[in-house]
Amino acid sequence: MRIASRSLKWLIGVPVGLALIVAGHHFAELFRVTTGSVSRSLCAAVFISGIDPEQVYEEEQLPEDGMHRIAWALHYEVDLPRREVRATVLRAFGARAVFRKGLGCLLVRGDEPVPDADGVPTEIPSAPPGANALAEPGIVSPASPALIQALDEAFAEPNPARPRRTKALVVVHDGQLIAERYAPGYSPETPVWGHSLTKSVISALIGILARDEKLPSQLSNPAPLAAWQAANDPHHAISVAQLLRMTSGLPFDETEPINPAIRMWFLEPDMAGFAARTPITNPPGAKWGYSNLGYLILSRLVRDAEGGNAKDADAFIRRELFSPLGMRSAQMTYDVTGTPVGASHMWASARDWARFGQLYLDDGVAGGRRILPEGWARYSASQTLDTGYGAGFWTNLVNEGSVPIWDAPWGMPELPKDMFYARGYLGQFIVIVPSERLVVARFGLTHGGSGIGAVIAHIITALHASKGEP
Repeated sequence: MRIASRSLKWLIGVPVGLALIVAGHHFAELFRVTTGSVSRSLCAAVFISGIDPEQVYEEEQLPEDGMHRIAWALHYEVDLPRREVRATVLRAFGARAVFRKGLGCLLVRGDEPVPDADGVPTEIPSAPPGANALAEPGIVSPASPALIQALDEAFAEPNPARPRRTKALVVVHDGQLIAERYAPGYSPETPVWGHSLTKSVISALIGILARDEKLPSQLSNPAPLAAWQAANDPHHAISVAQLLRMTSGLPFDETEPINPAIRMWFLEPDMAGFAARTPITNPPGAKWGYSNLGYLILSRLVRDAEGGNAKDADAFIRRELFSPLGMRSAQMTYDVTGTPVGASHMWASARDWARFGQLYLDDGVAGGRRILPEGWARYSASQTLDTGYGAGFWTNLVNEGSVPIWDAPWGMPELPKDMFYARGYLGQFIVIVPSERLVVARFGLTHGGSGIGAVIAHIITALHASKGEP
């Protein structure tokens, strides 16, 4: 959620009567977004992660732009027996997030009925031998003083005005868990919200569908989305590859306070349907633009390829990805249509997120079984146009300039060029460094810089020192 005080500026100069009408509508949407964000976030905190909702509200929600202006009017209530969280602003604009076991927290308005989760599997089958190398009976402490110092740095708070709030860090080297640390209230079993790390998971699922020939043989062919089949539809030519690489022509969707991504997540029950109706702003393939909407379209393709409902889609995800990797804590979230909220809403323990990173380090193979098509990891880390983005992952191939609109730098220049990574809001990272046989998974509630690049550089230095290398 991003609610910015700049939302008032555009009202300047508008006639007073019209301004009041427009402002009323605008702030009604802002308040509905706020209650939706708070209720769904705290629902997941309580019923998926098992962590203190008040702490999550204070550390995740309250620091958001503009929240301090309305916090006095916001009220939330956790209902344990009903497994739901309700939120209001000024006792109105209510939102209700209901936990459905196996399907995550569903955002609804008022007392509208909630589709049940009957028949949805909630247990992930046991992993095959060799696929669960990160399983350890307790927290694995770093063996060397230099590695301890690197973890100290990850959890340090050098700027109290912009706290990092690191919650978990997991270091895997040569396929072995060599160090991890957790903040109070978190453990190796705590599922944490990956935010846009979920996009990388959706990319992997698209790879699995391609492996099984459930998508067009060439990803450069038009995406098989029912809503885009008319030849005169400007969306018709958009390919699966362009959706993966964020060159579909759909807009850069994280801009104004009520941007297309925010509207999709908090105001639209059929998220992929809304994404499919959004006009394109550039010819497909011509320009890169960060696209949450595109990853909801990909999520709909996953659902449609596997039964067209949440039950079958979730069984596919667990069977083909989570189980072979030993990701027993992983939880995808689904909207009311049964589509995975694949741009942003998956939870898993830090170890399980690291297992996912290890899959890409090992070229898509886990426990001796090929999960991703051969070359899919390399494809995911290959450059898109002139950007630092790949296909579901960010790369370290561009270290100059910044991501358009965000004014955020591309890549991490202190790390090797072959590094690629998944990145999520509030400082969620899975960093994969093939030349170092290294995977680092980092999670936090970080509204400023996480310092993750420097931390990993020090981890690499510590690993070389332990081998007597310069």
